[in-house]
Amino acid sequence: MKIAILDDYQSVALEMADWTDLKGRVEITVFNDHLSDFEALVRRLEPFDVICVMRERTPIRRELIARLPKLKLVASTAPGNAAIDVNAAEERGIKVVGTGYRSTPTIEMTWALILASVRNIVTESNSVRSGGWQVGVGEELEGKTLGVMGLGRVGGAVARIGAAFGMKLIAWSQNMTAQAAEAVGAKLVSKDALFEQSDLLTIHLVLSDRTRGLVGARELSLMKPTARLINTSRGPIVDESALIDVLKRRKIAGAVLDVFEQEPLPASHPFRGLNNVLATPHVAYVAKDLYRTFYGDTVKNIGDWLDTR
Repeated sequence: MKIAILDDYQSVALEMADWTDLKGRVEITVFNDHLSDFEALVRRLEPFDVICVMRERTPIRRELIARLPKLKLVASTAPGNAAIDVNAAEERGIKVVGTGYRSTPTIEMTWALILASVRNIVTESNSVRSGGWQVGVGEELEGKTLGVMGLGRVGGAVARIGAAFGMKLIAWSQNMTAQAAEAVGAKLVSKDALFEQSDLLTIHLVLSDRTRGLVGARELSLMKPTARLINTSRGPIVDESALIDVLKRRKIAGAVLDVFEQEPLPASHPFRGLNNVLATPHVAYVAKDLYRTFYGDTVKNIGDWLDTR
C-alpha cells in the first residue's frame, strides 16, 4: 500500500508517532509543500492508496476523489473534517477515518495572540533585535470588554480566561441563550451590541453556510476605533475585503488573524503589509502534544484498516 502524508509543513509527521508498526506493509511518502493547483494535485496523488490529511489544508472534494481511482482510505486528523466530501468517498467505497482532538492549543494561542497584540510584543521584540529600545505603549486588559462570538469548547474557555484578567464579558451567537452566557460569567447581548461594545472581539464559531460571511462591512462599521478583531476559527467567517477596508482606513485599531480565506496566504496579500494586523499562519492548533495525538491515532487507524483487508 502506498501512503501519502500531505502538507507536513514542519517535516515532523514521522517523528510524532511510531510508524514502525506499519513497516513492511506500506510505502510512505511525505510531502512538505502545499499544492493549490488542482491538476498538479491529481498527478501527485494518483499513485496512492491512502492519503493522510492534516485538518483542512488540502480539501478532498468530489472532483478530486473522482480522479483518484486507487484511493481506498482517507486518514484525517481530528474527528471530523469539513473539507472532505464524505458522501463522495462513501459512493466510491473509500473509508474516511479521524483521530482524537482537544481544543487546548487553540485556547492558549488565542490568548497568546491577544496579549501580543495589545502589548505590541512583535514590534518591541523586533526593536531589540535591531539595536533599538522601547518604541510603543501597550494597553491593559483589566476593565476592558471582551466580546466572544460563540461559547463552545474554545469560546467558553477563552471567556473564562478573560474573566481571570478582570475583563467584562459579553457574548453572542445565533443560538446562544442567556443561561449559556451566564455559565461562563458573560452577558448575552445582541449581535450589534457585541460589535459596538467590545474592546476585543474574538470569534469562535464553526464554519458553515450560516456563519460564512457572518462578519461583514456593516458589523465592522459598528466597532470602536480602538477595538481589535481576533479570529482563530476560520477565515471565511469574516468578509476579508471588508476587514481589509476598515484596517486600511484605520476604522478599528487592528486585527489578530490566524486563519484566512485562502491558505497558505498569497505572497502579495494585503494582510502581509498592514502594520495594524498581527498574523500567524494557522498555527493555533499546531502543538507537539496534539500532533502526537493526531499522528499516533493516524498510525493506529491505518493499521486497523489494513488488518481488515
